[in-house]
Amino acid sequence: MFATNYYTLVAGLREYALDADTKGFDAQAIVGEIIEALTDRDARQVRLLDAYYDCENLAALRAGRSAFVPLGNLTREELAEELKRPSRLPEELARVVRAYNEPEGEDAETVDTTRAFEKSLFAAYYALCERKGCRFLRAWAVFDRNLRNLTAALTARALGRPVEEATVGEGDVVDQLQRSSAADFGLRGELGYIDAVIAAVGDEANLVEKERRIDLIRWNEALELATFDYFDINAVLSYLVRVNIVARWTLLDPARGREMFARLLAELDGKERIAEQVR
Repeated sequence: MFATNYYTLVAGLREYALDADTKGFDAQAIVGEIIEALTDRDARQVRLLDAYYDCENLAALRAGRSAFVPLGNLTREELAEELKRPSRLPEELARVVRAYNEPEGEDAETVDTTRAFEKSLFAAYYALCERKGCRFLRAWAVFDRNLRNLTAALTARALGRPVEEATVGEGDVVDQLQRSSAADFGLRGELGYIDAVIAAVGDEANLVEKERRIDLIRWNEALELATFDYFDINAVLSYLVRVNIVARWTLLDPARGREMFARLLAELDGKERIAEQVR
């Protein structure tokens, strides 16, 4: 199936960002405007990307935490209803919710409810992205799960906790994280960013700097995964990953947020030049 190219949309991404910045950076507004310009098939990819934050918020709500990340598809009130009777979540995620609500029910036969709810939910999310995502989203799901698992494993090891309790999903990287006693878990040849993560996690004195360094790894990977995609859904998703990072830092540390925003605009200038050559 041929990909749809969004020449006008990609050429206007800088304006979306600038408009949001003048009103206070609003990632949801950017996503909403972009989705209107996409085909239904590609809009589903954007919603699948942002379903990660729905999972974060569901886990927080179920655990009784007040934290809420306003980057998902559903509001706090809608997610509270989903925890009771899921109807808007992708079926793979709804199945996890139903299984934990009814441990003796039919859905529990396919979900390991002995694990923490959060771990089962995110395992289902990443599996869903790998199964139904476009090329960018499939690769991003593998990368993001590996990065988060590596960070969690390093933190668990430093605290003397079992690594298997910190990791999500299955596969060779997870197995290596759980079994290896090497400083790099024997993964240096497989995960090119491992030294950067080890250095960031080891910087316990500055948690904000640690988070910034890890988010820069995400930022660079989002660019890398869409290097040769200029106008299709892969390029749009790469942009939205970076928009979400800017939005997160705008809330965490406004100065860092402005720094990330400036970087986003600089990168979009390059996209604009390419778009001008095509038009």
